[in-house]
This record gives sequence, structure tokens and C-alpha cells, in this order.
Amino acid sequence: MAIGGFNGTDPSPSLARFKKYVAEGKIHYFIAGGGMGGGMGGDGSGSASGISSWVQSNFKKVTVGSATFYDLTKSA
Repeated sequence: MAIGGFNGTDPSPSLARFKKYVAEGKIHYFIAGGGMGGGMGGDGSGSASGISSWVQSNFKKVTVGSATFYDLTKSA
């Protein structure tokens, strides 16, 4: 699921909906800020940055080679 899309302007799920997806096991990994356009713009409501902040505060950062992501199946 892209949050903000390629250039950061596509709709993002709300933080509450994203948390629900994580709790239901529908999302397992999160790559923060990786898009060409910054990936944090979202739909203008701040949901993409809220999701990113929540993930970074609650889950462990994992680096494999040059890729860094968050494992949403394991709390920090």
C-alpha cells in the first residue's frame, strides 16, 4: 500500500484505519519516506506523516543491506 503515492499527493488511509490494518495483520512492513516526492505529503490532512510518526515510535527499525524498514509484527 502506498501512503501518499509516488509524489506524495495520493490519498492515505487515516491513522486509525492504518492501525486497524496493522492489528488485523494486513500490513507487515513499512518503509518510511522512501518516495521520490518525499512520500510524506499524503492527502493534505497529515495522515501520512502521522502514520510514519506512529510507526517510528512503536516498531523496531530493521536494516537489511541498504534497505531500512519497520517490522509491524514486532513492537519496539
